[in-house]
Amino acid sequence: MIKVAVLGASGTMGRILIETIEATEDFAYVAGVPSDPDMPGGFAELMAIDVPCDVLVDFSHHSLLESLLDFGLSRSLPLVIATTGYSEEQEQLILEASRYIPIFRAKNFSLGVNLLVKLVQEAQHLLKDFDIEIIEKHHNKKLDAPSGTAFLLADSLNGNQDHPYRHGRFGKSAKRETGEIGIHSVRGGTIVGEHSVIFAGVDEILELKHAAHSKKVFAEGALKAAGFLVQKSPGLYTMNDLIEGGSPVE
Repeated sequence: MIKVAVLGASGTMGRILIETIEATEDFAYVAGVPSDPDMPGGFAELMAIDVPCDVLVDFSHHSLLESLLDFGLSRSLPLVIATTGYSEEQEQLILEASRYIPIFRAKNFSLGVNLLVKLVQEAQHLLKDFDIEIIEKHHNKKLDAPSGTAFLLADSLNGNQDHPYRHGRFGKSAKRETGEIGIHSVRGGTIVGEHSVIFAGVDEILELKHAAHSKKVFAEGALKAAGFLVQKSPGLYTMNDLIEGGSPVE
């Protein structure tokens, strides 16, 4: 039985994750901490956790990262980080901490989305002269834009090539630049998450799309990551490692 603590237990994803844990036989929910970035004592509730746990899953807020890493390092505790919106400096902090503890980091925990990444990479390889546009849609309460998954897709398409990103278009000088990747954000209603990658060529269009109809798919993916991580040595692991059983990021 894998004992799981949850950071962000009061949020939507935290509650869904706890429900998912409690519906399984192989995992046990043992502790939870709210995701309020203004938490009195700056993480006192998390640091006060004294029940044994095997892994902590984080669905919280990017402002809590340093405290989260301090907690994991102080307990030698594996961390599954599902929060998005980190800066480049924060991503570097995650990488540095992974030298001492196992960390699983993903911008999207849906297995379908991560298969989409592989499909768009193959499409780009074959459709070299096609223009590429990414459209992401989410509910009206999502804070960050573009989504972490939109950046995941764009980064996978960039590879070692110097393709600039353009976040939306507006005005009278919005002509597409050669090789750029357009990223467009839609916010409305209760859309869980939709991501489309459009390859537009001469007289033909290919569109690859993933749509999540429930946030439970992200909770199930995070739980799979937790089970994968508990027996691992220190390192930074990704969904690609979970899917293919690979080694951590160097």
